[in-house]
Amino acid sequence: MVLGFFMILVDTTIVSVANPSIMQSFETTMVATLWATSAYLLAYAVPLLITGRLGDRFGTRRIYLSGLAVFTISSLACGLAHSIEMLILARVFQGLGAALMTPQTMAVITRIFAPRERGSAMAVWGVTAGVATLVGPILGGFLLDAWGWEWIFFINVPVGVIGFVLALRFVPKLPTNAHRFDWLGVILSALGMFLLVFGIQEGQSYEWGTIWGPISVWGLIIAGVVILALFVVWQRVQRGEPLIPLQIFRDRNFSVGSAAIVMVGFSITSMNLPLMFFLQLVMGLTPTQSALLMIPMAVLSIALARPVGLLIDRRDPRRIPVIGLLLVGIGVLGYALLLKPDTPILLFLVPSAILGVGNAFMWGPLSSITTFSLDPRLAGAGSGVYNTSRQVGAVLGSAAMAVLMESRLTALLGEQGASHSMGGAGGLTQLPEPAREAFSQAMMQSLIMPMCVILVGAFIAVLFGPRPTRTGEVRVVAAD
Repeated sequence: MVLGFFMILVDTTIVSVANPSIMQSFETTMVATLWATSAYLLAYAVPLLITGRLGDRFGTRRIYLSGLAVFTISSLACGLAHSIEMLILARVFQGLGAALMTPQTMAVITRIFAPRERGSAMAVWGVTAGVATLVGPILGGFLLDAWGWEWIFFINVPVGVIGFVLALRFVPKLPTNAHRFDWLGVILSALGMFLLVFGIQEGQSYEWGTIWGPISVWGLIIAGVVILALFVVWQRVQRGEPLIPLQIFRDRNFSVGSAAIVMVGFSITSMNLPLMFFLQLVMGLTPTQSALLMIPMAVLSIALARPVGLLIDRRDPRRIPVIGLLLVGIGVLGYALLLKPDTPILLFLVPSAILGVGNAFMWGPLSSITTFSLDPRLAGAGSGVYNTSRQVGAVLGSAAMAVLMESRLTALLGEQGASHSMGGAGGLTQLPEPAREAFSQAMMQSLIMPMCVILVGAFIAVLFGPRPTRTGEVRVVAAD
């Protein structure tokens, strides 16, 4: 299941490396090309609350395998696309497949591992989430240079087939619960999430103004918030079975963890944007070379996953995610201090290593302590809320960073200079000498935001309470 989860998250970042090649191949605009990413993220984020509940109702293995099949087939369709419109449509189905799969991975871990053994499993799940965002640009660069942009999608096909066979063979069938589906809740949550995520994600494209006629970016965002508020009220007052049982938020650690993961998603997504722009436009590195500087982060995250998992199982884990969040904040600060045109390239390996240790202490422990006390019957709903929180945080971080970067570049280079600097990103050409110092300062100042947000996450994580000594009995039904 982690293999499929890894593939999903790699696809959230891998396409960004190939955007210039895709744009040139289809002879289309940058806006149309960016929709290949936006369509995937929207289709992935919007249904997460619903798909988590589907696993509780119809079986986590069944929903996971369905999602993996949809994701794999749509990946093949992406690689075979003959127009940008066909690629965008295939990416929508990829996102839907990813949304079906993601909550099931976390829910299965919650249900099949005994509470005191869950830490090691959650550590692997959490580090997978962190490492996948780093592997995407590296893998994308290699595949792009070797065979072309189509192969960033074709590579999913054999991996998806292997993952399907392994899940069919080894993932157990778990008991389902006879839920009555809350269709009004489904409509309200899907519509509210779509309006909110679309408004945030595409706000910069429309300069936070009018989209069409009376429809504006802020109008969509406000409408999304209002509809989601109505969704929460409906979940509270309805007499049937709610889509999201609000009692899961009575669990202090679940509420704290869900808030903290928003900050993590915001910071991890937003910090990569100014860093990659600096490395490519100021230092003159290729996308692959830039991504290779992240290797210490990936290696240390993987190497420390098992020891940190054992630490979660054997000790009080409350302070472990706090340490991880603080280390990530220190790593981001380290990057900010190094964003100068004359910085030796190898020095960037130091904050990368710090972030690797921080990731290991952050992702797994955070997910483990958040879900530790959940009733197994609510594992799907809890996983849906947790993953939605992370994804919404990522969308917020991406949108906020785009606005902040443009603001700082305009302040330091002027409107014409800012437009010229960002225009060079598509062709990956190094900036002229006079502009590098000001561009570096703008990127350094932009990195202060994700550092502050991750520190807010550390403060939230301090509020974790002790985990209970006992939880509900875990029952597993073996697969046929």
